[in-house]
Amino acid sequence: MAFQPIYDAVAGRVWGYEALVRGVAGEGAYEVLRRVSPEQKYRFDQDCRVKAIELAARLFPAGENLMLSINFMPNAVYEPAACLRATLLAAAKADFPLSSIMFEFTENEEVTDTAHLTNIITEYRKHGFITAIDDFGAGHAGLGLLVDFQPDLIKIDMKLIRGIDGSPARQAVVAGIVAIAGYLNITVLAEGIETEAEYRVLQAAGVRLLQGYWFAKPAFEQLPEIHVPVATAGGVQGLAVFPR
Repeated sequence: MAFQPIYDAVAGRVWGYEALVRGVAGEGAYEVLRRVSPEQKYRFDQDCRVKAIELAARLFPAGENLMLSINFMPNAVYEPAACLRATLLAAAKADFPLSSIMFEFTENEEVTDTAHLTNIITEYRKHGFITAIDDFGAGHAGLGLLVDFQPDLIKIDMKLIRGIDGSPARQAVVAGIVAIAGYLNITVLAEGIETEAEYRVLQAAGVRLLQGYWFAKPAFEQLPEIHVPVATAGGVQGLAVFPR
């Protein structure tokens, strides 16, 4: 697993870290996941959760109240309560608080049974987990998922973020997402931020949580140095290294 920080622009601090699957030679998540057969999905999903929790418990500084974001595959969850046993055991063994874990599922994995997905989210919330939709706006569902259920957080896909400072259309779409999320009491996170200009537009749009290479690239089994924006009277001016 590699870890990438999520920055809270309002609090001016790191909100948490996303745990990202990596191959032993540094391969990205897509390359790893395409090698996982349908028969292996459940075991792979379980092992990733346990590994992420174990590493986070070791790497996260004590007393920082950081969130751990873990990706999961809804189609690999056959029965929510049963599939959580390994997760709960790993958290208990590592003394990692359940309220500090966020499970995010990607729109890019087609979910054909929304009732099953709703059951998963309901079960996760019983244990205090935060839930999130990843890649929002670029997958199989989008706004339709918000009609069926409301997660705690949505992550706007990087395709809507890239070059947003020069795209009125992207700005309008993101503004709409922020407005809908606010009405439904859902937190918005923008991912894939690579430039100061993108950051400034998103901050002005009311997006509180942000993630991307502009802050830090994922670091393999460690927490990377984080560069955070330095605010001045004229706006953002450069970056400063954030302590781990």
